[in-house]
Amino acid sequence: MVFQSCLLCDKVHLAEHDSVLILNSAADVFVQQVIQCENITLLLAEDNIAAARLVELSSLNKHITFQHAAFHDYTLHHQPGTIDVAVMNLLYQPGAAWVIHGLQVAAYALRPGGLLYVTGAKERGILSTAKRMQTMFGNVETLEISKGQRVICARKLTKQPSQEPIQDVTVFASSKLDEGTRHLLSVLEVYKTDEALDLGCGAGFLGLHIARLATQGRVTMVDVSLAAVDVARQAVEQSGLTNVRVLPSDGAKAVLNQHFDLIVTNPPFHLAGIQTLEIAERFIREAAQILRPQGRFYLVANRFLKYEVELQAHFKRVEEVGGDTRYKIVRAQLE
Repeated sequence: MVFQSCLLCDKVHLAEHDSVLILNSAADVFVQQVIQCENITLLLAEDNIAAARLVELSSLNKHITFQHAAFHDYTLHHQPGTIDVAVMNLLYQPGAAWVIHGLQVAAYALRPGGLLYVTGAKERGILSTAKRMQTMFGNVETLEISKGQRVICARKLTKQPSQEPIQDVTVFASSKLDEGTRHLLSVLEVYKTDEALDLGCGAGFLGLHIARLATQGRVTMVDVSLAAVDVARQAVEQSGLTNVRVLPSDGAKAVLNQHFDLIVTNPPFHLAGIQTLEIAERFIREAAQILRPQGRFYLVANRFLKYEVELQAHFKRVEEVGGDTRYKIVRAQLE
């Protein structure tokens, strides 16, 4: 699925043997253009493991060198001053902290004379990003304005110091319990022996709550974001709980060979800025595959999101068990 025209494809010019760093923007169509080049090193600093995997598969049998690293802790594991071109699309950044981090990673990773290209719309913060680039790099240029989208560019000057590595991973996840999750916690039934799955765990609020109650059971938390996995793992470590594990996973792929008594999810309903039912509907199908016959599946949804058709297609019993005018909590069972 293509979400935007490829302004970068016309504005970013690569030379043979260039090293190209993609900043948490693996789904951008520009990446597919890079894959078609020869003698290029393509490095994804990408926290979405599903997006990174698609690029990796596309790069097989191509004449490029492909590498994948986590975006949120890139500077902790890579040398500075090694990259010729860095690229970021604001569409794929979940919030301002991710954008700022991307700029800092670029300043750290680019060699003197290296170029950072950023694309995005005004409503995604391209103007404030340009100001930050001017402050950080001492220069910024607008290369293209088309249909509300811009491409801006900055060059790393030789006198610029490298940025210090960012070590606080918690800036990439919300530290607040959202209202939908709060409603779920108020009605969620947890048994002491439950084998439970928190599907799309984020910072791990749901999984940790279940682990405290399922004292004779075990909780698995999974998320497609490497940053979320690290945040959840830190939360587990700080909690002192020993009946929890956290895994990176594209949906439930990492646990499709297991079965659970309880599955909970508060799925995202935006993908690259576009509202979608696809993520939740996939979670529903996968939950039906791995839920035990007498198990319970709980889903949080904004009231306007119509998941009932998909739920009724895969579960025998579907009922609303909580919520308010804005949210609904649905419980589904196979029997």
